[in-house]
Amino acid sequence: MPMVSLAQPRFPSKPVRIVVPNGPGGAADITARTVGQAMSATLGQPVVIDNKPGAGGVVAGEVVAHAEPDGHTLLLVSSGSAVSASLFKSLPFDTLRDFAPVSLLATFDLVLVAAEGGRFKSLDDVLAWARANPGKLNLGTPQVGTTQNLAAELFKASAGIQAQVVPFNGTPPVITALRSGEIDVGLDILGPLMGQIGSKALRPLAVLGAKRAPQLPDVPAVREAGGSLAGFEVGSWNGLAVPAKTPAAAIERLHAAVASALAQPGVRQRLADLNLVAQGSTPAALQERLANDIRRWSDVIARARIPKQ
Repeated sequence: MPMVSLAQPRFPSKPVRIVVPNGPGGAADITARTVGQAMSATLGQPVVIDNKPGAGGVVAGEVVAHAEPDGHTLLLVSSGSAVSASLFKSLPFDTLRDFAPVSLLATFDLVLVAAEGGRFKSLDDVLAWARANPGKLNLGTPQVGTTQNLAAELFKASAGIQAQVVPFNGTPPVITALRSGEIDVGLDILGPLMGQIGSKALRPLAVLGAKRAPQLPDVPAVREAGGSLAGFEVGSWNGLAVPAKTPAAAIERLHAAVASALAQPGVRQRLADLNLVAQGSTPAALQERLANDIRRWSDVIARARIPKQ
């Protein structure tokens, strides 16, 4: 009787696709392309980027959730994925159950900034003025429901201050409002603000991560203010996931390819040029990060009474 081969087909057996919920040219897209190109050398197959922006990542998420769970289709997940899971009344997928994490790719900082030459020289100045003038501090962010916007709500609650969180249609209007004096403080991702900080148009007051940003070693973290802010930490991140039910062997191969890519100095430098810190993780650690962020942002949305979309 002939032996029947039970060997699994070699993975990957065709090009690997990373679906990115953002348009071409942004940090998420460039991250996926940079890491994907390095992964292709390890995997022995091309890694192609498929940009599907729109609806807070829902379009891209639905494509991957319904893709064949064979490891050839990946989703670029991020802190925005956790926000969408918290903010939308219903999604065509379950963010925690319908995807299997592969690895974290990178982390990036959020920063509190003020106009250079304005009344605020430090985070302590902001906190003291806000406490002396309840409800008068205006804190600008990009749109309602973005990580930055929710981080501002969390900062306000954690600091125990009364302030107005003012949403704008993106980062450029926040910068304009800061420089014109329309708002007192801004909160946004560090990378897009580095040009304004470098030119001395904006003053960085504090970063929101667990430690100081490598780009701004002299700028404190919010948690250094102590008191009710001692445990404060908010960071943005991105990573990769595959459809649930993808074979463990395929996930392990993808994870190894990501780890190899992130170890390459050229990849790390390319991400650093985008003000991202290359950082991998185990699949389990990424799953925990995503779950924790969903819980946190759900609480913030409820407390701030932000309507579900």
